[in-house]
Amino acid sequence: MKKMILALAATLTISSASLLTSCEKANADNTQPPKVESTELIRTSQSWDGVALPDYLTGKPELVAVKYVFPVGQKLGWHHHPVMNYGVLVQGELTIIGQNGQKKVVHEGEAVVEMVNTIHHGENNGTKPVILYMFYLSQEGKELAVQHPEIPLEEEK
Repeated sequence: MKKMILALAATLTISSASLLTSCEKANADNTQPPKVESTELIRTSQSWDGVALPDYLTGKPELVAVKYVFPVGQKLGWHHHPVMNYGVLVQGELTIIGQNGQKKVVHEGEAVVEMVNTIHHGENNGTKPVILYMFYLSQEGKELAVQHPEIPLEEEK
């Protein structure tokens, strides 16, 4: 009988230890909250064409966020930005073309710093609509973009 009690006690001890270990692991897995992930997309003092960004404007700032949607095949006319701006392309592929012919293709998930005071235009030559979020460092009453309708867009041949 003594041997049976010892065997039963050993079995209970092993079972209890196993159960406690399983519970501890389960609780450990459940008590860890998901962690916030942070990925720096870009840090630069230059626009995409390598030109140094201008100094900040003086006076009271106005920050502006704009969502752009470019349908497939859409070309945005020639324009320039009198204020610094940058953004993130969340869908599609956008081609930016400077008046000098320099090109930059921005892909889904990439950040881009636009040219300041340099004439350029954008095109969606991809297969799906472009969704682009842009952030402007401006001032109240200042235009975000100045259009140049006098410069025709060349048609693809």
